[in-house]
Amino acid sequence: MAGEVSASGYQDAPLQRKLQNTTDCQKDSPVLFCNLLWFLVPVMRLFGVNTMRMLAYSLLILLFVAVLPATGRAAGQTELTWYGHAAFKVVTPKGHVLLIDPLFINQMNPDGQKDLDSLTKADLILISHGHFDHVGNANEIARKTGARLVATYDLANAMATYGGYPKDQMGYDTFGNFGGTLRFFDGEVTIAFIPAVHSSSVNPKDLKVGSQADQPEFGGNPSGFLVMIEDGPAIYHTGDTDLFSDMTLIPHFRQVDVMLACIGDHFTMGPGRAAEAVALVQPNMVVPMHYGIPDVLSGTVEDFERALHQKQLGRRLLPMSVKKPLVFNGAAPILSK
Repeated sequence: MAGEVSASGYQDAPLQRKLQNTTDCQKDSPVLFCNLLWFLVPVMRLFGVNTMRMLAYSLLILLFVAVLPATGRAAGQTELTWYGHAAFKVVTPKGHVLLIDPLFINQMNPDGQKDLDSLTKADLILISHGHFDHVGNANEIARKTGARLVATYDLANAMATYGGYPKDQMGYDTFGNFGGTLRFFDGEVTIAFIPAVHSSSVNPKDLKVGSQADQPEFGGNPSGFLVMIEDGPAIYHTGDTDLFSDMTLIPHFRQVDVMLACIGDHFTMGPGRAAEAVALVQPNMVVPMHYGIPDVLSGTVEDFERALHQKQLGRRLLPMSVKKPLVFNGAAPILSK
């Protein structure tokens, strides 16, 4: 669209550019291996490398080509994966795993149970508020992986008392509140609590940890998170929220590389108000989330796209597909041509 403002640093990126599918590297590994050998074997012969050493070097090359891509992420890269609804996984350049609002089993992820069963590592679980669709599968994951809970002080206490989260997997190092920041892994990850305009309660019945007679308990104020990765992107997860004017303050402290924005309407801001939120935050790119439940969440990516275009922000839209990772070199995403 003529005159449209592009994402900072990505001026030539077309709207809804396809992400680079990291699994392609795995499929192409045999070809890559052959091409490397085709080049290296004559070189090794030129320098007098004997057959046994050539075989050993070839096996090392094969190991590098076959194993490294299996992670979908090279050393020094950050990986962001969407599991549907508001659930995301972040893998840092040093391999730490953060889960945000981990509802793996949802309508957009038919293999959610398999994904949950296969998850073996999580260091931190960030929960924005106490509603069941954001607490999700946090308790099961915590018991399996030992992941510590990052949440506001009130929500964390409610989760320990009423929500079934292991009490010994949280503490003052993981509690926080608005205006505060938490630092983890020798400073590789910094998390700031961002306000959200919503509600929050912890219902033991909804979380399947109490009787049918259990009533919702106070879960503190809802939040979003600004997750800042050393040598990686700054990711703003809005949680469930409406538009609010203080969003303009967020980039005063750190430029947001990726905004994960709820667009579903009904319980949160819809596409039009979400587009206005993007105008306030001015992220390099925005990923829509928290939509796609028929008869409940009416907001669509198409409506969000139109609203962004009206504000000349359409080029910042980058919808993600469930379980298709977005990989970053530094703060910049790796996008297909």
